[in-house]
Amino acid sequence: MYQPEILHSIEQSAFSIWLRETDSIFGFYFVLMCHTIGMVFLVGPSAAIDLRILGVAQDLPLAPMKKFYNLMYLGFVINVISGTMLLVAYPTKAVTNPDFYFKLTLIGIGMWILQKMKVQVFGDGSMTDTARMAQGVGLAKASLLVWVAVITAGRLLAYTYTYLLFHSYAPGG
Repeated sequence: MYQPEILHSIEQSAFSIWLRETDSIFGFYFVLMCHTIGMVFLVGPSAAIDLRILGVAQDLPLAPMKKFYNLMYLGFVINVISGTMLLVAYPTKAVTNPDFYFKLTLIGIGMWILQKMKVQVFGDGSMTDTARMAQGVGLAKASLLVWVAVITAGRLLAYTYTYLLFHSYAPGG
């Protein structure tokens, strides 16, 4: 497989080498932990809203859950930053893996669903919870499916690569 020379340049940068090889607690595994925390802030509240729309915890009013959007946006920002850092640490591993592009596509779809739900379910402050649920049931099902797929694709990135670093093959690759 052709590997663009830019991947080698990124891997040889001081920051990339530091992220991969440092003994500092703020290296690769710290960034990975931040990525996980970002997922918690993004996917956790999204799943709570989705499940509420699908009928779980019906005593809990749906309208106030709109406040979760700021937390979800924070989680998304954390994931963009930490994900970019993870990409810098192992650019060849990600860029040469079709699963990486599948994950990015799913994230785009997930964020589109999140925005569409914000407008359809929470856009009209005069709607009843029953009306909100009716407006969001299809989006809630899609959202749960997409975020589970995003997390699965992300986990598979650790195991489905062919090249770990520029001009190197994965074990068994």
